[in-house]
Amino acid sequence: MSDQSVQILTLVEGCCNNERNAQRELYHFLYGYAMKICYRYTSHQHEAEELTNEAFVKLFKNIGLFDASRQSNVDALFKAWFKRIIINTCIDHLRRNHTLLNGHILSSDSENIADKGETGIDRLSYEEIVEAIRQLSPVYKTVFNLFVIDGMTHEEIAAQLGISVGASKSNLSKARNNLRKIILHQTQYKAYVQP
Repeated sequence: MSDQSVQILTLVEGCCNNERNAQRELYHFLYGYAMKICYRYTSHQHEAEELTNEAFVKLFKNIGLFDASRQSNVDALFKAWFKRIIINTCIDHLRRNHTLLNGHILSSDSENIADKGETGIDRLSYEEIVEAIRQLSPVYKTVFNLFVIDGMTHEEIAAQLGISVGASKSNLSKARNNLRKIILHQTQYKAYVQP
């Protein structure tokens, strides 16, 4: 077992015993990890911070449920377990604050969107791509992140969000289309302002 896995096990045990120092250490250890995930699902830093803190509250409340015996790499297992808590926290937030989860019915038009030449993705930096994703509506951004980044299937997304599979596919298609427009606009603007 690695040193980091031993450290995680020690912190988890301390958190199970409500030791404030263990909670503080685990919070600082995982804060950046949690913020990166929450930031994908929100449009504002303060909202990502609130979701991160809410996820940590859930983590500390349920830490006794973590089962480290399933794998030798406790660090990866714990992060995956916490990631699920974070994503569920973001989805719960979306449900509470955005009522447009059901989206629109999938049409043949949205299914047959063709790529037309270079989209400008090669000219964008990582930060510009993340910013483009953050500009999507909350529902589109959530479905896009769950499908593209977190690797969930449309069936899993539908079950998680309480929507139909068709609505999940439609929202992903529209998210991709809107993302293309945002990226195209960014690259056109960059080409216009750069000599």
